Amino acid sequence: MSVRIDGVKSGLVPNRVRRVLSGPRPESVPALVGTACMLVGLLDIAAGVFPRFRHSRMHAVAEVLPGTLGPFAAALALSAGVLLLLLAHGLKRRKRRAWRAAVVLLPAGAVAQFTYRHSVIGVVISLALLALLLRHRGEFAALPDPRSRWKAVANFVVLGAGSIGLGLVIVNSHPRRMLGDPSLADELEHVMYGLFGFEGPIDYAGQVSWTVGYSLGALGLLTAITTIYLAFRPEHPAARLTADDEHRLRELLERHGGRDSLGHFALRRDKGVIFSPSGKAAVTYRVVSGVMLASGDPIGDVEAWPGAIERFMDEAKAHSWTPAVMGCSETGGEVWTRETGLDALELGDEAVVDVRDFSLSGRAMRNVRQMVKRIERNGYETRVRRVRDLSAAELERIRNAAADWRGTDTERGFSMALGRIGDPDDGDCVIATAHKADEDAGEPGPYGDLKAVLHFVPWGPDGMSLDLMRRDRAADPGMNELLIVAALQAAPGLGVDKVSLNFAMFRSALARGEKLGAGPVLRGWRGLLVFLSRWFQIESLYKFNAKFRPRWEPRFVVFRSTRDLPRIGFAAMQAEGFVTLALPRPFARRRPAAQLRACAHLTPPVSGEREMRAA
Repeated sequence: MSVRIDGVKSGLVPNRVRRVLSGPRPESVPALVGTACMLVGLLDIAAGVFPRFRHSRMHAVAEVLPGTLGPFAAALALSAGVLLLLLAHGLKRRKRRAWRAAVVLLPAGAVAQFTYRHSVIGVVISLALLALLLRHRGEFAALPDPRSRWKAVANFVVLGAGSIGLGLVIVNSHPRRMLGDPSLADELEHVMYGLFGFEGPIDYAGQVSWTVGYSLGALGLLTAITTIYLAFRPEHPAARLTADDEHRLRELLERHGGRDSLGHFALRRDKGVIFSPSGKAAVTYRVVSGVMLASGDPIGDVEAWPGAIERFMDEAKAHSWTPAVMGCSETGGEVWTRETGLDALELGDEAVVDVRDFSLSGRAMRNVRQMVKRIERNGYETRVRRVRDLSAAELERIRNAAADWRGTDTERGFSMALGRIGDPDDGDCVIATAHKADEDAGEPGPYGDLKAVLHFVPWGPDGMSLDLMRRDRAADPGMNELLIVAALQAAPGLGVDKVSLNFAMFRSALARGEKLGAGPVLRGWRGLLVFLSRWFQIESLYKFNAKFRPRWEPRFVVFRSTRDLPRIGFAAMQAEGFVTLALPRPFARRRPAAQLRACAHLTPPVSGEREMRAA
């Protein structure tokens, strides 16, 4: 049996032709439309910037058009092109608002191109793209991303700078009609005046002055309108952990917290949370640059994980976010990949020390043992206590010191950082501090005899996980080693059997690459990691953790496709604080150190005699 397609029997039509006649697959339309909109936007900008072509067949049409319609059309084409470029990314991500705007802009740009440039090709492409958008409108249903009014500031800066650059191109696109020989300063002045709707110092022959003036004015108006719109539209803040969410998560951690060492970090209050239908499991996340980034394993009963994961994926699909998981365990990775069809890649290893097996004796621990003994001889002592056992005054002093010793204005941490110290609800957390007697330290510092701080969060009833390490830069090197040893030695008295230390990224590659017989590929990969360690704590964290003879637990990144990995990596670096896209606030007052939140344990350790700067 054959089916007719536009009057042609499908049985007589090759498969390739049938695919062309049936059009693109619906799921591929957003990416196709986004790319095509970028092309149409460039065509519209070209139509508005450069002089029209005088085709003989279209010249008669131009003669009957009103004299001012050409300059208006140039400005309209330019505005439509810039807006289509801005919308292209939203269309690729299936955003409903981007679809609505594109449906309005495409016919407007087509009319402008036909009026000013008489470009039939541009009109045909625009209308074909419009037909594709209307036919597949159901594919564009994604909800808006989290947004704040900082978007308006970013829009003003980026679009304003782009308008100035494009304005200089417009001013110089009519060299034969330009009167005189203006300098670059004159051109820039003409652009600035034009963006505000005033005449500049440059003049042109014929109607070119009107065309340039309308185009510059359109760019300025476009910058102003989009900035005002972004500034006054309702905010759509990112999800935050509410008091009720936190209470429910703490109940889950109380019953199932021993399963994952990163479980307590789900209580960061700048994360959102999605619960399973039964409420017995949850996934915490943050949205960064269009990536819905979960960290660690789901919280709660393993049998309820699929329900929470399904809701997580539904939320990502509703907003057209890229789903990803950073730092999940092998069990978590297996559940994620089985339930979602995502893929997993080993990211590195977590260092876990079994307290009963830890000892400073033996040749392998000689360097750590000698360092600790030397520091103790220099007059340092340590204290390891639960947060609930510290006084309010001492907690405040520790918070201030940790904030002041951070070493960078950017708070770091996401997957292995709690983001606070001494909260009343975190009484089970452990704080290890190093002190030096005032009479030996000379003049006391702003925090008295306090010289270093380590903060641990609970890992079920019998474990704890390292949160942050901070030290006074004037203190002797080796403070972190001293405090880790002190915490491990004090762990039995606190009922702790296992301690999770730092996460070592690509640890297995570093370890295998330095062994005898490693192949050239593995050695090359290790060499690249060592090179990148100049800026990121890769090799240094591995070597620091290895001092304590831990067992290594692999951690994985879960992702949808390989092409998403660069985007996920960049989003993870933003979440961890290694990359920031925040705009500077030159008039903002710096908050006192006491009000700054403590950041993550990713502040690099100081090992031996070598002091490593923050990455």
